[in-house]
Amino acid sequence: MGDRHNVTGVHRLDPAGLRVVEHAETEHVELVRFLYADHGGVIRGKATSRSRLAERLVSGIGHTVAMMAMNMLDQLQEVEHLGPVGEVRLVPDPATFVTLPYAPGAAAMLSDLRQIDGSPWAACPRTFLREAIAALADEGHVAVAAYEPEFTLGRRVPAPEGGLDRLVPVDDSLCYATTGFDQAHDYTMRLVHALETQGLRVEHYHPELGHGQQELSIRHASAMRAADNQMIYRETVRGVASRMSLWASLAPKPLADQAGNGAHLHLSLWDPALRVNAFGDASDRYGLSATAYCFIGGLIAHLPALTALTCGSVNSFRRLAPRMWSSAYACYGMDNREAAVRICSPVGEDAEASANLEIKPSDSSANPYLSLGAVIHAGLDGIRRGLDPGEAVNVDPATLTESRLAALGVRRLPATLDEALGALEADDVLMDALGPLRSSAYLAVKRSEARAFAAEDASYELFHHFRVF
Repeated sequence: MGDRHNVTGVHRLDPAGLRVVEHAETEHVELVRFLYADHGGVIRGKATSRSRLAERLVSGIGHTVAMMAMNMLDQLQEVEHLGPVGEVRLVPDPATFVTLPYAPGAAAMLSDLRQIDGSPWAACPRTFLREAIAALADEGHVAVAAYEPEFTLGRRVPAPEGGLDRLVPVDDSLCYATTGFDQAHDYTMRLVHALETQGLRVEHYHPELGHGQQELSIRHASAMRAADNQMIYRETVRGVASRMSLWASLAPKPLADQAGNGAHLHLSLWDPALRVNAFGDASDRYGLSATAYCFIGGLIAHLPALTALTCGSVNSFRRLAPRMWSSAYACYGMDNREAAVRICSPVGEDAEASANLEIKPSDSSANPYLSLGAVIHAGLDGIRRGLDPGEAVNVDPATLTESRLAALGVRRLPATLDEALGALEADDVLMDALGPLRSSAYLAVKRSEARAFAAEDASYELFHHFRVF
């Protein structure tokens, strides 16, 4: 490595850290962003120069604890232990290092928030997911997951009357129509290249129902990698758009009169060697194992609370309504896109290997580490208690009478963020999993957002969500 050994701190690096330093030098990276997601679902971070990278890989970058009490409007909330006194470190994971195709000279890593002595911090989102993964391992399983995000591509333009900016879609094409492919082609090709360059394997792409709406899905991965991928995806979708003088928004409902943007979560459980899908059973009517049904039972039991974490914004609940294909009822069904949990039909010759569940009340305003971690904890509760999910619902639940829904035990999901937060606070399993500091901070941040948007009109809500997410 020659002179590279003289870089401050390089002698303390493990092989993964050394590779990062070498890569940064080879690629002429000048700034490396240490990224994390906060309780508001906002991706934030700090950057180190290349000259200090080796040192910062070990020490991290100092960061005030108060930032985990900041909401999406940059309004700091009063949360015990998250005030002006106290410091944590943004400590990057070298395995997540990527150079940024849309930001020449820059790279990024996903980061943990750690205490000064390097130990885990109780408000770190990646630590929460890591703990959920460990709890799952205690039961003999590993999770494989993928987010399936949608976003709206357009231009941010000033309102003609001098009000808040508007998001104007790039097209008014029809769902899956080839005109949508054509009009977004240049952007899409740059996006695909940027994602593949960063190690994300693109699966499918198509223009969606809403004007300017795009859906581009990424290959599944281990749970932590899936959440990391969602972070990289969000950054790349917006970064590529910015370089092209466009604006991309992953907000759940950036345009009130258009289809909303979900980030449906696909998930399955496997043995530690990733040879056997614990969700698959070819002899079952729906191709699911007893373990899968118990996992669904846990999801159904905790769905009202889960939505506070998987659909983490006021704007989310514009999308979660009946007949929106986004799920408004706590039920499951075979390829039922109006059910909160969809059993996905098998793909390929090995039906058992492809068995997976799609959690539909999920969007990109959520912190992906908290969202996926909470889903794992909910499903685990179902496995541990052997919860029966009840009868599958294979019709649009909005077509059923109230008495039929009651007979099936099907509940309406929360209609507002406030309702979801109330359900979360009453859910002992998820509150215990989150822990005192994280749960109190999350509730404070999200309730402050609910209050702030309740005091304003719809244009204020739409503007702040499409500009942030």
